[in-house]
Amino acid sequence: MISLKNVEKVYRTEEIETLALSGINLEIEEGEFVSVMGPSGSGKSTLFNVIGLLDEPSKGSVLLAGESIQGLPDREQARIRNRQVGFIFQTFHLISDLDVIDNVEIPLLYRHLSSSERRSRALRALERVGLASRVRHFPSQLSGGQQQRVAIARAIVGQPRILLADEPTGNLDSQMGEEIMKILMGLNEDEKATIVMVTHDARLAEKTERIVRLFDGRQVN
Repeated sequence: MISLKNVEKVYRTEEIETLALSGINLEIEEGEFVSVMGPSGSGKSTLFNVIGLLDEPSKGSVLLAGESIQGLPDREQARIRNRQVGFIFQTFHLISDLDVIDNVEIPLLYRHLSSSERRSRALRALERVGLASRVRHFPSQLSGGQQQRVAIARAIVGQPRILLADEPTGNLDSQMGEEIMKILMGLNEDEKATIVMVTHDARLAEKTERIVRLFDGRQVN
């Protein structure tokens, strides 16, 4: 499902060159739930961005569902990203002046769907995360855990094959974090979603099938 071969990522300015990833070889099978761990500055966020087609590697190859993304035009990469990948972030990234259901519909605006189909899919996604009764609430009217559930509904509304979660419990207390983890595990088990989760929480990482550890931009297991 996800294949990285000899991936390197270098950030350059006029004065400095920073090696963010080096020699990454990673295979993630369809339906696998993998966590990525490492200290700050180890390359976790860079790896997240490379897998999610938000950043291109300086060297090496990245394949999603057997399809190489190297050299594809930005528009084509955006199309693949919209249809194949769902993103969940630590800070939710909800739009404050849109209500819950409109936030969830956002990824569908880039597809040729009727408004009724978009609304139907958004409602199903909200039901999946237990928020069908909050469709007309605004983000400010929700708890942090509820906002993250809205963000998960937005990530799954387009039925992507891959979910990328960057510290999805980082802004939540332990109880809320466990609830979010249960939702992710349910999506993996019931929907066979392939999930890559960046986390600092070893307790949560141990619940996943495999832990990938990074240190100074290199994979250490």
